[in-house]
Amino acid sequence: MPSVLSYESLVHAVAGAVGSVTAMTVFFPLDTARLRLQVDEKRKSKTTHMVLLEIIKEEGLLAPYRGWFPVISSLCCSNFVYFYTFNSLKAVWVKGQRSTTGKDLVVGFVAGVVNVLLTTPLWVVNTRLKLQGAKFRNEDIVPTNYKGIIDAFHQIIRDEGIMALWNGTFPSLLLVFNPAIQFMFYEGLKRQLLKKRAKLSSLDVFIIGAISKAIATTVTYPLQTVQSILRFGRHRLNPENRTLGSLRNVLYLLHQRVKRFGIMGLYKGLEAKLLQTVLTAALMFLVYEKLTAATFTVMGLKSARKH
Repeated sequence: MPSVLSYESLVHAVAGAVGSVTAMTVFFPLDTARLRLQVDEKRKSKTTHMVLLEIIKEEGLLAPYRGWFPVISSLCCSNFVYFYTFNSLKAVWVKGQRSTTGKDLVVGFVAGVVNVLLTTPLWVVNTRLKLQGAKFRNEDIVPTNYKGIIDAFHQIIRDEGIMALWNGTFPSLLLVFNPAIQFMFYEGLKRQLLKKRAKLSSLDVFIIGAISKAIATTVTYPLQTVQSILRFGRHRLNPENRTLGSLRNVLYLLHQRVKRFGIMGLYKGLEAKLLQTVLTAALMFLVYEKLTAATFTVMGLKSARKH
């Protein structure tokens, strides 16, 4: 129990949250382009900068940053939960010994499940707020009118039931493998580099953060597309089955995507996603590593966990 409630775990959690918020703010417009391409099926797949220029032209200069606050709030909570759970479980399991790739994957998976179950309602709300007021090409999308985060929660519970806040939970649970794969590669590459040198440079951290996220994103992207559609929840699709997030609905949406756009339809928006997620993850890990190291140095402590 002391390891779970340790000061070290809290430092890692806060550093992870600050790192993710900083990185997402810098690269937020790329995420806006990715989400539009995933959800608006009739928007033609173009290069990321062309999609962003279209959005700015049609909706205004600040449109790429629409929904920034709810996304950042959700991301801050989500990464705090993930980093705290990951480092607490790792401290309990590893107990000062050298970790392994297998242990990193298991701990990352468990931390991801805890994170999904606790924070999915926040992501459902921020997905809708981020897309509110967008000019869609797809007429099947039902517009929303939320006044803010609290009002969005209220309207969703009133009109769709409380379980609608967990729309997309099933693909989200499958997507737990994304951060688990990311952390497995990140920790593995980090261990390999630390065998050759005493300390990692900022460039080392940035590069291994980018590589680990690129691998995880490419492998799991089709499920991320389904997750975005389910969280948005405004499509007039599959009326006979309203159990959004079930395996049947996930398979239905994947099949419809392939049927309409071919196999590459599953990867629509991947360019924007890779740009955003790889750069965000790399910058996030850089801020995270520097902040944790600085905090432990200032407090006169040394990280007890061996990588």
